[in-house]
Amino acid sequence: MKTAYPRRLPAVGLLAWGLVALAGCAVAPVPQLKPPVPDAWRNAPAGVAPPTADLRGWWQALGDPQLNELIDHALQSNLDVAQAAERMRAARLLNRHAHDPYLPSLHGRTNDVIDPDTTASYFVAGFDAVWELPLFGAWQSGKRLSQGQLDAADAAVRGAQVSLVAEVSRRWIELRSAQQQARLLGDIGDALQEKLRLLKVREQLKLVSPLEVAHAEAELARAQAAMAEPQQTINSSAQQLAVLLGQPEPDPQWLQPGAQPQLGEWQLTTAPADMLRARPEIASAEADVLRAAGELGMSRADIYPHIGLGSSLQWSANIAANHRVHTGEAIFSYGPILDIPLFDWGQRVAAAHAKDHELRAAVLAYRQAVLQGVAEAETAMGDLEQLRGRETASQQAAQAVQSSTAALRKRAQLNLSSNLDMQDGLIEGHRAQLDVVSAIAARDLAYVALYKALGGAAMPNPPLPRSVD
Repeated sequence: MKTAYPRRLPAVGLLAWGLVALAGCAVAPVPQLKPPVPDAWRNAPAGVAPPTADLRGWWQALGDPQLNELIDHALQSNLDVAQAAERMRAARLLNRHAHDPYLPSLHGRTNDVIDPDTTASYFVAGFDAVWELPLFGAWQSGKRLSQGQLDAADAAVRGAQVSLVAEVSRRWIELRSAQQQARLLGDIGDALQEKLRLLKVREQLKLVSPLEVAHAEAELARAQAAMAEPQQTINSSAQQLAVLLGQPEPDPQWLQPGAQPQLGEWQLTTAPADMLRARPEIASAEADVLRAAGELGMSRADIYPHIGLGSSLQWSANIAANHRVHTGEAIFSYGPILDIPLFDWGQRVAAAHAKDHELRAAVLAYRQAVLQGVAEAETAMGDLEQLRGRETASQQAAQAVQSSTAALRKRAQLNLSSNLDMQDGLIEGHRAQLDVVSAIAARDLAYVALYKALGGAAMPNPPLPRSVD
């Protein structure tokens, strides 16, 4: 005797395959993102090769252990990074449950129902189970939407870390450079003070005119006025460093003059163009494309009917009758659920078309982010190379002035020149050192700008700040 099962299996299989096809038929394709990065950097120095480089801890090239400690501390205590980390944790939790709306749900409900003739009142309790089938691409689109939000949160954390490291480095360079400038300006002021004293002595001896004394007084006043600028930089940089490290006041050790960070003989040897993909702005734009594709897929799925399965189990009890409360039998129902868009169908189609345009806009924004990254990297790379030449020239000039000052000192010891000539040589030497300090600081800052433009390079992933309970 034949059974009916073999005849039903093909139908069940066809239904399953049909549901699978419906589940993915409206998925919006994610555009292929091919960033228009250059094959070679136009402003890179000669000899730069394209192979991958290990550039972790790029700030360590500045040769300042205290800066390294500040950055490690800032990555753990900075409040902007902590905020971004909390938002990332929130997006990560939601991403784990991206498919939950399309899983079967069970609800327990209670209600009191009054009969219209006021002769009875029922207390109703029961369970409702609903399972909406993720058809027409809703399953994949929901996952893309959630993943795009998570990727954007990750990019925000990365962006906060890159900006933090660059800002701490910049503020520290400005602080130490200003301290060196203040020291040299103080030395210039001392030399000008001594020069003025010597000129006043000569004026009394009728060896110089009062005009020369007046010029020396004006020069000394200008040098004393110039002291205000580095002091302002010291105060503001120290206070901003405190903010970056999440503390109310600067560390007193920062205000103690220290050596100026400098690259020394460092030169750019490798800078692959694909490093631009590490830029948080580009990663965020890429996440926006994925999120827009998910939103487009969800809007397309809304055009079609929502199909699901539902069941209900209810009990009722008359709680207002004069006779003894009687509980009736449970009522059970089940069947398909069909939600068909009718009068708002045109609005849903328009929403899908709008999301399609938003996806195209997201792709254009991604390309714009890549072009902006290339422009910033090229500019910073060109600045770094030009400032390397400026630093070298400034050091050569300072060495020449130093040699001249040594010769003047020797002549003064032999009584072949006056102390006034010696003071002029000292002033010129200190000013040459000021030029060197400025050139070193400018090159250091260009170095920071370059690696910020490259997305912080291959900056290691430090442990995130702990979540605040």
